Amino acid sequence: MGFKKPPQAPPSFTATPDSVLADTKSMLASSKKVTDDIVVSISLKDASFKNVLLPMANDENQQTLKAHILGFYQSVSTDQALRDASTEAEKLMDDFSIEAAMREDVFKLVDAALKSGENLDPESQRLLEKEHKGYVRNGLNIPAGPKRDRFKEIKKRLSQLGIAFSKNLNEENGGLWFTAQELDGVPTDVLSLLKKEGDKYFLTFKYPDLFPTLKYATNSETRKKVFIANENKSNQNVPLFREAILLRDEAARLLGYPNHAAFRIEDKMAKTPKTVDDFLSDLRGKLSQGGLDEIATLKELKKDDVKSRGEEYDGKYYLWDHRFYDRVMEEKDYQLDQQLIAEYFPLQNCIKGMLEIFEEIFGLQFVEIVGGDRDTISATGKGNDIVWHEEVQVFSVWDDEGEGGGFVGYLYLDLFPRVGKYGHAANFNLQPGFIHENGTRRYPATALVCNFSKPTAKKPSLLKHDEVTTLFHELGHGIHDLVSRTTYSRFHGTNTVRDFVEAPSQMLENWCWTPSQLKSLSKHYSTLSSDYYDSWREHAGSNVTKPEEHIPDDLIQKLIKTKNLNGALFNLRQLHFGIFDMTIHEPKDHASLEQLNISETYNALRKDISKIDGPEALGEGNGWGNGQATFGHLMGGYDAGYYGYLSSQVYSTDMFYSVFKKDPMNRTEGRRYRHTVLEKGGSQDEMKTLIDFLGREPKTDAFYEELGITK
Repeated sequence: MGFKKPPQAPPSFTATPDSVLADTKSMLASSKKVTDDIVVSISLKDASFKNVLLPMANDENQQTLKAHILGFYQSVSTDQALRDASTEAEKLMDDFSIEAAMREDVFKLVDAALKSGENLDPESQRLLEKEHKGYVRNGLNIPAGPKRDRFKEIKKRLSQLGIAFSKNLNEENGGLWFTAQELDGVPTDVLSLLKKEGDKYFLTFKYPDLFPTLKYATNSETRKKVFIANENKSNQNVPLFREAILLRDEAARLLGYPNHAAFRIEDKMAKTPKTVDDFLSDLRGKLSQGGLDEIATLKELKKDDVKSRGEEYDGKYYLWDHRFYDRVMEEKDYQLDQQLIAEYFPLQNCIKGMLEIFEEIFGLQFVEIVGGDRDTISATGKGNDIVWHEEVQVFSVWDDEGEGGGFVGYLYLDLFPRVGKYGHAANFNLQPGFIHENGTRRYPATALVCNFSKPTAKKPSLLKHDEVTTLFHELGHGIHDLVSRTTYSRFHGTNTVRDFVEAPSQMLENWCWTPSQLKSLSKHYSTLSSDYYDSWREHAGSNVTKPEEHIPDDLIQKLIKTKNLNGALFNLRQLHFGIFDMTIHEPKDHASLEQLNISETYNALRKDISKIDGPEALGEGNGWGNGQATFGHLMGGYDAGYYGYLSSQVYSTDMFYSVFKKDPMNRTEGRRYRHTVLEKGGSQDEMKTLIDFLGREPKTDAFYEELGITK
């Protein structure tokens, strides 16, 4: 499909630090006027969904078109002043939201509208009930006075803490200097991108530097230094994290909950902390022995390796050993060379292949917008205005003819690291979809923000298999965002409960372990251009046979055999995060939380759950690192919710095994999944969505089967 002009212009990214703050203040003032007018003009006896909730929902729809982008600049802009303004804008928006969510005059009208018992369509009824519950959860059942004032004060402070924590992580720019000898084993294409002064390289804590070093550096002292420094890279976040945990607990108790976990989980699929604790405990029991068995095997590998270097083996297996020996095991026992595999996954080719998969199974079409076509669709007539950085790619997304041929939305890809940019991989909604007051559709815009290694003159950006999986996962969130069809922006796309939101993307990861899909996604980089071929030949040597264009079948088979290699240890790591999250959010009382040493708890739980030694095994105690201060999830919305990565894995595996395992490219099932699951967003109860798709209640059988665990 060639370029055709979409019916809606993409958003513009032309903000200045001054305009960000001015636009934020203007938007919030306009929103306040909408609510003030409702309060003045509607009496309690006349309150209805149509005259109270609907105007507020329409205003929220319009707000989100600006608000998400105003807050997005802090994650992607190269301009420090613009990032700072975006951070300030988010504070203003959060403060406004807290004030708005605690307006008793509005709550009384919403309460009256709920009690009027109007006959509403299901999504409007859900909005009414969620809005009502939101006011209750924001303290409006606390009598007006000092307690409610304190609750509001806590909410505002928690917002400030979250924003500061995230800013510290985004702007973290530390690292360590090493000699070439200390970095022995680290791939040359990684070293070539590092800053160099004299005979030393500066290694940052960004993923393209950090992970290859932990995987390939033969010097265990180097790996140890990198690992411990990375756990201490944002120590200014330690007091922020502690303060947030204490304030969350205090706020939950003011609302009458026994702890923050009870408050947070009440409106999720799990409903109660006990359900979560039982799930995590059950999984831990099933995985622990497997983890010990895996460590025993890895220790033997380490012992042989250490002895081969003429060094003394101390009988321990450390946290900074794991990525290294996990990789050694892949190469030794499975003859799997991740560097070789990466040669078959040039980033741009991989993206093209992934989009083709989504085109086929979901009935979509992706058209990259380049050159003059950007000017054609830009609201300003300037193509540069539709992206926030020159490296960003933008696609218009359409339904294919079978799905009606209509416009779907915009997809952005921002793939490489830069100073001040969000440091992980994530999907950001830029503008949600919804239905306008006049009944026409507003189309969404969504962005993938990643940090893959940059291409060089001799090589394109090459993805390790786990990066292929990460890209597919985040693209899965992007597709969820694009194909959602909800009336209200509140429920659009990934706006589902936290213990379901990862399931659709986790399910799509399975395509990265399917032979036919791996074949179609792959293309050896030497086949992309004569220059790349020459540089490959120079590196490989003249006596190596020319590689196949697509990844060979034997390499695919070796890769698939490693799918759950050391899987118990991988899932025990996830359990460490999940159990730590629950531990700090369900203390028996506030006093015991005040006495808790959070860093020591984090490290002690890691040793206890993951079974892998840290510096405490060297007599350094449990205070050696502050991993929680580097862990954005627990400050960014996954508080008392990290278990959702594991529980949604149960749902995603069940969906894949039941529906797609036999034929992952089944177009009929793909479209059914699109319309039954993805399209619904959060507009209905997520369990109903699952049951509608599966035709039954979800089960854990497939999850345990995948992990090789008998129930």
